[in-house]
Amino acid sequence: MQVQAIGFIALAFCLLMGLAWVVQQRTGNSGWVDAIWSYATGLIGAAAALWPLDGSLPARQALVAGLVLLWSLRLGTHIARRSAAGIDDPRYAKYAREWGADAPRRMFFFQQSQALVSLPLPFAVFLAGHAPAPGLRLQDYVGVVIILVAVAGEALADRQLRRFKHDASSKGKVCNVGLWRWSRHPNYFFEWLGWLAYPVIALAPGYAWGWASLAAPAIMYWILVHVTGIPPLEEQMLQSRGDLYRQYQARTNAFFPWPPKQAL
Repeated sequence: MQVQAIGFIALAFCLLMGLAWVVQQRTGNSGWVDAIWSYATGLIGAAAALWPLDGSLPARQALVAGLVLLWSLRLGTHIARRSAAGIDDPRYAKYAREWGADAPRRMFFFQQSQALVSLPLPFAVFLAGHAPAPGLRLQDYVGVVIILVAVAGEALADRQLRRFKHDASSKGKVCNVGLWRWSRHPNYFFEWLGWLAYPVIALAPGYAWGWASLAAPAIMYWILVHVTGIPPLEEQMLQSRGDLYRQYQARTNAFFPWPPKQAL
């Protein structure tokens, strides 16, 4: 069943990211790519958790499906509202400029690669939903707490950043308020934290497949910290804020929240 689930997830992800490419090409706004990715990950993860639909629905399958949909709706709607306001994603916009006339073709294959790299995420949801343990256990409730803290923390970080940007007195400055005093990317930290919930739920005695769920937080950490998260965003901030951002980097952890360092 696990191999069938991987096949379903891969096919569904590639189709939905193909839709994201169509939307991006028609609107000219790359922000819709991440909005559709968020909704796609939630929908595919929930479907995988509930599958197969054989007339019975164990509580754990319903619980896990609900958790990934909660995360998906919050994040996807946040990005969709930003995109609807005409705000483009600077990372994708930079790629489009660099690729020139070949941008549509390269963007399509880039988004398909995103779909394949993201496979461990909904697969971890599938594994958590199908953990072979009767009834709900303490670790299932721990997973719920992790998701709720992650969703609330990411929403708070996004709200604090939005308020900072809308404050006229903040123009040209670096956001250093609330959670942003403790981490340069608290929204990314909480995004990663949420994916730890599924291994917590999936790991069970005699369930070897449960260990594969650890790939979800591992791949999310790699993406956020080393690939399309922190590196391009910090490059952009250094270009736009210069020494102000270098000072912020010197006193504030990049990812894991921690009290800021004292100025030397």
